[in-house]
Amino acid sequence: MEVSRLRALRGPNLWTRETAIEAIVTLTPAEAGLDQMPGLEQRLRARLPALGQIRPSPDQTHASLAHALEAVALALQTAAGCPVSFSRTVHAVRENVYQVVVQYSEESVGRRAFEFAEVLLQAARDDTPFDLDAALAELRDLDEDIRLGPSTGAIVQAAIARGIPYRRLTEGSLVQFGWGARQKRIQAAETGRTSAIAEAIAQDKELTKDLLYAAGVPVPLGRTVESAADAWAAAQDIGLPVVVKPKDGNQGKGVAVNLSTREAVESAYAVAESFRDDVMVERYLPGNDFRLLVVGDRLIAAARRDPPLVTGDGTHTVRELVDALNRDPLRGEGHATSLTKIRLDEIALATLASASLTPDSVPAKGQRVVLRNNANLSTGGTATDVTDHVHPKVAQRAVQAAQMVGLDICGVDVVCDGVHRPLEETGGGIVEVNAAPGLRMHLAPSYGKPRAVGEAIVDLMFPPGEDGRIPVVAVSGTNGKTTTVRLIARMFRASGLRTGMTTTDGVYVGGLLIDDGDCSGPKSARNVLLHPDVDAAVFETARGGILREGLGFDRCDVAVVTNIGVGDHLGLNYINTVEDLSVVKRVIVQNVKPNGVAVLNAADPLVARMAEASPARVTLFARDSKLAALAAHRVRGERVVTVEGDDVVCIEREVVARFPLRQIPLTVGGAIGFQVENVLAAVGAGWGLGLGFDAIGATLRDFVGDTGATPGRFNQLDYRGATVIADYGHNPDAMVALAEAVDRIATGKRVVVISGAGDRRDEDIRRQTEILGDYFDEVILYQDACQRGRADGEVIRLLQEGLVGATRARHIEAIDGEFVAIDHGLERLAPGDLCLVLIDQVQEALAHLKARCTV
Repeated sequence: MEVSRLRALRGPNLWTRETAIEAIVTLTPAEAGLDQMPGLEQRLRARLPALGQIRPSPDQTHASLAHALEAVALALQTAAGCPVSFSRTVHAVRENVYQVVVQYSEESVGRRAFEFAEVLLQAARDDTPFDLDAALAELRDLDEDIRLGPSTGAIVQAAIARGIPYRRLTEGSLVQFGWGARQKRIQAAETGRTSAIAEAIAQDKELTKDLLYAAGVPVPLGRTVESAADAWAAAQDIGLPVVVKPKDGNQGKGVAVNLSTREAVESAYAVAESFRDDVMVERYLPGNDFRLLVVGDRLIAAARRDPPLVTGDGTHTVRELVDALNRDPLRGEGHATSLTKIRLDEIALATLASASLTPDSVPAKGQRVVLRNNANLSTGGTATDVTDHVHPKVAQRAVQAAQMVGLDICGVDVVCDGVHRPLEETGGGIVEVNAAPGLRMHLAPSYGKPRAVGEAIVDLMFPPGEDGRIPVVAVSGTNGKTTTVRLIARMFRASGLRTGMTTTDGVYVGGLLIDDGDCSGPKSARNVLLHPDVDAAVFETARGGILREGLGFDRCDVAVVTNIGVGDHLGLNYINTVEDLSVVKRVIVQNVKPNGVAVLNAADPLVARMAEASPARVTLFARDSKLAALAAHRVRGERVVTVEGDDVVCIEREVVARFPLRQIPLTVGGAIGFQVENVLAAVGAGWGLGLGFDAIGATLRDFVGDTGATPGRFNQLDYRGATVIADYGHNPDAMVALAEAVDRIATGKRVVVISGAGDRRDEDIRRQTEILGDYFDEVILYQDACQRGRADGEVIRLLQEGLVGATRARHIEAIDGEFVAIDHGLERLAPGDLCLVLIDQVQEALAHLKARCTV
């Protein structure tokens, strides 16, 4: 068994809407059936008891070793605690080659699970040991290191429940919610609205207290100290007992409370100084430790925090009792679990010493041994939810504290006997105000009711009814994608929306090119959705990107499929037929929002059939208004875009809009059939988006298919009275469309300059010149700058073979170099002639042509 080409499908894809790892697995004939490998499945289950059923593909009667790999990779992740459930194995066209797809929740964990699955399968085959515990421990550790922490994770889950898209921007906790101009960002429990100044104030404990005191909020007295001796002097001035803590601290690190002796204060000073240079001493407030969470102008949750402690049993030492508590699976390192392991650090040792105990002391049965005086969860404490018991005046004080500091999300630490009475009555006070507060104690308190704090934070960023989405259109198909994308983008701009657009020419935002090259994949789409100046987006969505990585978005408002043609990279990536290709292109249709629209070409049966997969309404388009599929759709009261007489019409039971073809320059008055189809598709999309027929009509009247608006898409130029057409067409269907268009407008001699893409099948390269040889008088061949895996001269030979039976071409020659070939074609023109130049290097070739011609 050979496993190759592991791919991470990071968006909705050919197999599932979930993220997944796809592997290509090649088997020997003996591995093609588990029934030919006696005892293997039993040995697998002995090494992985959680292994689920190993199922064959629907078209097979026996499971293979590839199916076993699928089941093992999935079972390893689930056993490690990953929330995954989808897997699938399909037989590729090549014999004994399989595509194995397994869902992942974290990409690195999914990849590592595949690696472990290979090792485990080999161990089962060889009947050698496999250390399952070590493998699962590594997967769990990797998952814990990478996955979002509980605070950020709760916010993300709340956003998902609201239908708000998100994207993790780093391996840390920086996350974007929403798209384009509607995006918001968080980092842990801080939002883009959290002021850096407010955060700096909250970190400065002394300044925070001064501000709260000025606002009349109860706070303990205290000051910054310079040394251990100064700390003791401050403690005497303030009055014992006191608290010693870093001036700029968090998570309770270096905090010691209820100190009454010089030795304790000076020792605590040394610990606090190890965390921060500046140390504070403040009056100790007796009572319980409470954390109040303020989001916006509301108190959302409150918890009482209790310090870490153990209860003696008369037999075990303090250290042994701590070890027993730390074995609780709810306790872990850091913030991944609801509780943190207890540490016997210097503060814990000092706390024990104050009670005349050491870690090796054996407490009496029932004796409560407190291990530190502060109650932060990050140092091993526990939390009890008290939200329902908070007095309105205590809640008011917490909100005042957050607003005084300027924090939109704030953890307010209160010390008092109980929060059921005002602070003024209990002698309590606010001891700290925290930016980026931890949410664990509210999400999973040790005791009491969990609180919906993630939902509150999402509601703060996105009021009810908002989902952070911008209108998104995905366009796929064999031909016409780029022109259709540009038309729709122009409609958005005509409606006053700043538009982001991806095409095979590049990425555009607001009409400016920000990245060039073929940008029709998911990475470019994600980059547009990151851009803060984008109000709407249109994505050319090519086959390659879908296969390589999935979609760059989770849902689109409108999906447009123009057509499915022969020769569109068939034979690559196990896509061998137009039916296979239609399944790939169909992915955008399957991922239209339920209240969106799929715009499909009714004249192409493979595209029209995609309507069955659409979760949304379907608009059909076609030039022939008498087409049966179009007529049936119209009878059902659904939307149709077609041509009636000399007009493009939008029909929903009756004609609701009409656009004269003579006013649509892109179509040359309706003469260019494929451009008419592009217009129909774009009109269907604009209608589905609700852009308004005025904006749609204005776009159609103003949009000209020149080298600026649609580079390489039937660009017409003049060369000394002859017509020159530059086009990037590169498949047989494109040749048919171009040839038919030329046939309608040419009057004199016809010349074509053509090369062929080396990554197409031999028959597809030949077919291009088979078509063109029946429409053009002269054919000039040249070789692409990049052969895409072909030997030198191989593509020229295939093109020549396609011309063997040509009925019209009488002059055929091969020229070395694209630009030399273009010049040679131009030299053969007389006024009234026509030359179709099928360009390879789009921008360079257009620049060369514009230097020789007039637009």
